[in-house]
Amino acid sequence: MQELSKNIEFLREKSAALPRLPGVYIMQNESGQVIYVGKSRSLRDRVSQYFHGSHDSKTAKMASHVHDFRFITCDTEMEALALENSLIKQHTPKYNIKLKDAKSYPYIKINIKSQWPRITMTRKRLPDGSLYFGPYSSTSTVFSAIHQIERTLGIPTCKKKFPEDIGKERPCVYYQIGRCVGVCTGKIENGEYRRMIEEAADILRGGTRDVIKKLTEEMMEASDNLEFETAARHRDSIEALRKLGERQKAVGSPDVECDVIGLHLTGFEGADVKFRDCATVFYIRSGYIADSEHFLFGGDEITLDDSDDIESDTGDSPLSSFLMSLYQSREYIPDEILLSFEIPEHDRLLLSDYLSEKSDHKVTVRTPKKGASKYLCDMAVTDAAKHSENSAKRDKNNERTLANLASALQLEVLPERIEAYDISNLGDEHITAGMVVAVEGKLKKSEYRTFNIKFKSSQDDYAAMEEAISRRLAHIGEEGGSMSDYPDLILLDGGRGHVSVIKKLIEERGFDIPVFGMVKDEHHKTRTLTDGEYEINIARQADVFRLIYGIQEEVHRYSVSRMTNAKRKTLKTSSLEKIKGIGPAKAKALLEHFGSFAELKNADESALASVSGVSQKDAAEIYKHFHKS
Repeated sequence: MQELSKNIEFLREKSAALPRLPGVYIMQNESGQVIYVGKSRSLRDRVSQYFHGSHDSKTAKMASHVHDFRFITCDTEMEALALENSLIKQHTPKYNIKLKDAKSYPYIKINIKSQWPRITMTRKRLPDGSLYFGPYSSTSTVFSAIHQIERTLGIPTCKKKFPEDIGKERPCVYYQIGRCVGVCTGKIENGEYRRMIEEAADILRGGTRDVIKKLTEEMMEASDNLEFETAARHRDSIEALRKLGERQKAVGSPDVECDVIGLHLTGFEGADVKFRDCATVFYIRSGYIADSEHFLFGGDEITLDDSDDIESDTGDSPLSSFLMSLYQSREYIPDEILLSFEIPEHDRLLLSDYLSEKSDHKVTVRTPKKGASKYLCDMAVTDAAKHSENSAKRDKNNERTLANLASALQLEVLPERIEAYDISNLGDEHITAGMVVAVEGKLKKSEYRTFNIKFKSSQDDYAAMEEAISRRLAHIGEEGGSMSDYPDLILLDGGRGHVSVIKKLIEERGFDIPVFGMVKDEHHKTRTLTDGEYEINIARQADVFRLIYGIQEEVHRYSVSRMTNAKRKTLKTSSLEKIKGIGPAKAKALLEHFGSFAELKNADESALASVSGVSQKDAAEIYKHFHKS
């Protein structure tokens, strides 16, 4: 066990003086940075345990860095549970389990208030009267679901506006091959189209079987009425829905609707591979696995198996905190949540009460011992174990690739943190430097950064790159800063000239960071790496080449996208300023509130008027501008 901090006696005395009340404790290091947040129904009993006795390596490591702590008492444990989650989001402590923030989860949206509703993806849930489904684990899941539903029911996928574009142009190829009902032809009545949208909503709710039954009845009725074209369309939709059901995994009867959480714990570390704890969540709707998520835990986090290290009667199980964080981000919570693992009875009841209050209906959290529910939990545990094993194999391959890269470039340390930079511009406007980061061989998008270059000259890439790197170096070592970490390797999208300029800058600033340029061939593909003097051929090392090629493509994509977004935002803001009463400040506020121009255009007057600084009169003018017809 690692040594506890030097002021251990002070911490023991301070924790012994804590009240035996529910509350939240906030651990801080010597610099005052929050490193861990926890909750307990007895602050004195819980906090004291950190500074007495022995602990596993992760808990001991956290405790050894504690210099002081703060605490907040609460009236109830439920209040402490909510406060703990809020403080974890606010401080993102190093040793807490951190899940994806709710704002990053995608939803499926159907704007039913529109005369001709469409199905779209969004990351913002607005009070605009639309139907929202989700959140989903990823955008790929969302777009896959939208694509399957649109193809199954023949809902238009084009960018035409209805009813404005009805009859204006010839129908596209999707109508000709039967993939679209052809709203643009004017042959589909609005009532029939809205019934299709209702069917789409039923499918998203998990009612695939009900939709098939309904379509079958409509098909027979259309056939009896000699409406053979309508009957054929229903027949094709039924067949597509059956195929969709075959692709989804049926795990129960049609009335099964629950979340299943399976936990695979492993403290094992092999000779050349590290296995991490993993939780799998199956979101089961109408007997099908509608979506799933995987959560890997490890590194510095006090992980789920550390719950045995602290007495559970204080009400501070890491498992309970994980579940709380998981459902804090979700809009819909089913009546039942099945766990493959046990949590303290007190925490289980507290979590059930909290989720029931949040969802406005009774939520039961339980650990089944037998039957179909136990089978579902076992299936989730098996899936978590496979995911953990696959992750360990990927980590092993990444470590081998980094070792080969270090050997090829003659680096003194393994490049666990690689930063790559590229400059993108549109004339002398919107000159942007993109920074992408790869940690342990994997791209980490949360670490990406954009530098809007102040030096305005599209002819001087060197000066733009120098400005970007100079601003980046200024953040190294900042306490708690988002760019405080020291890069092991810097890659530039450029040749010898870029490397020479940046090497000189880094030396002047007193840093010792290896810098290499990613040189492209005549086909704009990665050819070699250069240290400013010599070129190193990486083509024969397939794993190294794939890593560098992937980083170079990503940094180019990212820098171009950020530059394009900046230009597009300027154009959209200026177009909004053409509306009576809307100036630069209001235009910016509107775009920031709705997140995209499409969301803004589809908003109703009440949603527009809810934006800070936008009056009811302004909202009416904006709505009128986008709905002139």
